[in-house]
Amino acid sequence: MSIAAQESAEEARKLFESVYAAAPAGIFAAPGRVNVIGEHTDYNEGFVLPMAIDRYTAVAAAPRLDGVLRVVSGQGDTGVIEIPIANLAPGERAGWADYPAGVAWAMIGAGALPGDFKGADLAFSSRVPVGSGLSSSAALECSTGLALAALAGKPISPAELARLSQYAENEYAHVPCGPLDQLSSAFGAADAVLHIDTRTFDIAVHPFALGEAGLTLLVMNTKVQHQHGESGYADRRAACERSAQKLGVPALRDLSFADLDRAAAVLDETELRRVRHVVTENDRVNRFVSLLQLGPLEGPRLNSAGELLTASHVSLRDDFEVSCAELDVVVDAALRGGAHGARMTGGGFGGCAIALVSTDRLDRVAETVSESLPQAELFTVVADRGAYQVL
Repeated sequence: MSIAAQESAEEARKLFESVYAAAPAGIFAAPGRVNVIGEHTDYNEGFVLPMAIDRYTAVAAAPRLDGVLRVVSGQGDTGVIEIPIANLAPGERAGWADYPAGVAWAMIGAGALPGDFKGADLAFSSRVPVGSGLSSSAALECSTGLALAALAGKPISPAELARLSQYAENEYAHVPCGPLDQLSSAFGAADAVLHIDTRTFDIAVHPFALGEAGLTLLVMNTKVQHQHGESGYADRRAACERSAQKLGVPALRDLSFADLDRAAAVLDETELRRVRHVVTENDRVNRFVSLLQLGPLEGPRLNSAGELLTASHVSLRDDFEVSCAELDVVVDAALRGGAHGARMTGGGFGGCAIALVSTDRLDRVAETVSESLPQAELFTVVADRGAYQVL
């Protein structure tokens, strides 16, 4: 059992008992994620390499019989939000509650919950920073789906949990994300990364016990949330889909380096840069996996892995244009401090960057980053298990 998940679960249990004056029927947890490499490739049916992290959203849950979904969060000041099951529909806006409500709606529509589902009491506690690019929404969705399925006595597979959670975020919360976040939260494995083909949903698990190799993954949360980020994400996705159509391929995943000259003759300058990022990023993911397949990251392999991470950031900054000044500052500072490689992680426009650091250099790297961006929150993460029932 993950100690991190257990701690979040205990917080959710206490909240449930204080708000609902009863004991929960069960407690469920789902992790956030760090995408080690492979950004903005998932909605282009490409390759990604995430890991679930030891920061969880937990939900304490119990069934209701009156057709109402009640939700409360230990991280908010909105109090208990009540949503009649009969009113679940896209367009009904309830802030953060759109995510658990959307999951219930998606599960009912797919038959993963009975059509006469009677409701539930849910109390959430999360240690996944909101708006940080670490998939707090996916952790919220996957923990909800696992809880509702258990309350209904209808077990749900990790694949179905991820699929319905993504569908809820796309169609109910109106966020045009790809499947990366939900797959990471549902399928995460301790001390491992997931090599995901987002076209076929094939997942290969590769060891990633960094501590055994004397390495640490440092997360650098800039605490920046730019207001244009959400529309910027949608704009990037639209540009990718438009470019694929112009080039006559189902998705940008179908392009290789050899296609870039042809793309230059068909696309405008901005579209070409978007395409170039996706093509080169898919290649970086698969090259990183090839390094892992040769054994622990050390020596020349470690140097190559770090170079791939940093090259990913440069591409996201220059070709995909989803970085921001604060992300660039912490990445540059980490490299100056001695990190092997560093890059932004997540959708961009703010949030977090990561740095692959030799553990004996961690203090120096952290000091350099803090001096360069004092507001940054720094913490280390390890790969942890995916969504499961804690109690």
